[in-house]
Formats: sequence, C-alpha cells, structure tokens
Amino acid sequence: MIALHAVYAYGFSSDSEKQGSNGSQDAGTEEKRMDTYAKTINWTKLLLAVFFVAGLMVVSASVYAAEGVAEKRVSITTQSTREQRDSGVPGAVSEDEYSALATAAESVKATRSTAKSKATVQSSSAANIDFWFYTADVVLFNDHDDDGYYHGIDLLFDADTYFTSAEVYAVVYLSFEGGPWNEYAATDNFTLFGASSDDEYVIVTELLAGYPTGSYDILIELFDAFDNTFLAYFGPEDTSELAFLPIEDADRDVAVVTEIIVVEQHEHGGGSLDWLLMLTLGLAALARYRVSPHA
Repeated sequence: MIALHAVYAYGFSSDSEKQGSNGSQDAGTEEKRMDTYAKTINWTKLLLAVFFVAGLMVVSASVYAAEGVAEKRVSITTQSTREQRDSGVPGAVSEDEYSALATAAESVKATRSTAKSKATVQSSSAANIDFWFYTADVVLFNDHDDDGYYHGIDLLFDADTYFTSAEVYAVVYLSFEGGPWNEYAATDNFTLFGASSDDEYVIVTELLAGYPTGSYDILIELFDAFDNTFLAYFGPEDTSELAFLPIEDADRDVAVVTEIIVVEQHEHGGGSLDWLLMLTLGLAALARYRVSPHA
C-alpha cells in the first residue's frame, strides 16, 4: 500500500509539473508579445512626438521670418512726370532698402516727420507759403492672394509754386496703423512750373518685404533741390486719398495654391504607421504654405 501510494503521488506530481511547464511557456509567449507590442507603441509615440516638435519648429521659424521686427524693408520704385509716363517714356527705376518698419503707436500722430526728413539741420521745418500741394491721388495694385491688401502703390501728386519755375524733390513716407512715419521712396530733382498741372509727378512703388499687413497712411514732403529747405507737405489730414490704405508687402501677398494629395491605404494592420504618414504629409503641407519665397 505504501508503494502504491508512492506511485500515485509520483504520478500526480508529474502531471502537475507538465501543466506548470505549459503554463509557464504560454505566459512567457504572452509576455513577449505584450512586450513587443509595448515597444512598438512606445516607438510610434516617440516618432509622433519628434515629428510634432519638428513641425512646430518649422511653423515657428516661418512665422518669425514673416513677422520679425528686424525685417528690413525692400522696395522697387519707378518715377517720372505724368507727361513722360503718358508718352511711354520709361521712368527712373531704383531698388531701395531701409531699416525695419517703425510701428510703435502714438496717441497723437504728428502731421509730418522731422527725424526722418531729408532736410538738413540748418533748414527750416516751417512750410514755405510760396509752395503748396494742389492734389494727390493713389491707386493700389497687385493683390495676388485676393485678401484686399495690395503691395503696389501708384502715387500721383501735383505741387505748385508762386515762382515761374523751381527745382525741387519729394520724400514719401508710410505710417503703419497710426504709428510713426517711415520713408519709403524719394524722387530725383524735378521742376515745378508755377501752378500748372503739366508738372504732375508719379511715384510707382512695389513693396517687396518689411511691410506687415495692415492700414497705412501716406505723407509727401517737398524740398528745395538747391539747399534742402523744407517747402510743403501733404498727408492724410489734407486728403482722404492718402489715408487708411490696405497694404502689405509682396512676401505676404502670396496666392495660396491648393494641392491635393492622394494617399492609398492598404489593410495590413499598420494603423499607427498610417497615422504617422498622414501627420508627416500634413506638416509638410503646412510648412510649404507658411514659408514665404523671400524669407
């Protein structure tokens, strides 16, 4: 009886060990599978985080380049008398570069610029009663993205004098959202002939960079070509033609091109990789949209 009991006990122990061994193998396989799945999830999350951070960096750099306060102002100006332009005579062309746009708003805007003026220190800042502006007209052009803001300014003005003739030049300024005046163009010397309209002058400027989207005013100052004496000014307080002009530079006036990307999705159980692909394509499209051609 003792022997039988021992055999019975031995047989029971053997079956238990086999079951325990099979259970351990199943648990090990399941543990390995869960570990592999966890690693896959972790790598997917890591890759998504890397692409997300990279996308934010690209977008931030684009915004900074587009809106940076240190952005220099660049423009191309063509100037001539109206008679020359109407006759098809090409005007003088210049590419100008100025320091960053001054945008600090002022509670009361000055009627004219003194710090930015080309007049010499010795010149008087008081208007000369022998010179005045009769009229000014502005036509805005070039709105590539159809947002109502233009990067082209066609400015025509007519200045007069009591003298038979006088050699002068003009300096033109822009004020952004009620801020200080910023010079954006200056003419060559030209001649005024009394109060005639035959000496109307035209300044056509394309703003290439450095002018954020917004409302601008224009100020024109007239100077004596001989000694730089300040003669007269004409601005938004004198005519509505020079006030509240919707302007932006060419860098910001970019037409949006809609691009359709077709993604073929195959059922292979790689759902996380499909999401990663879609995120990558989305970030690439966003970067192409935000980065300006002149940045």
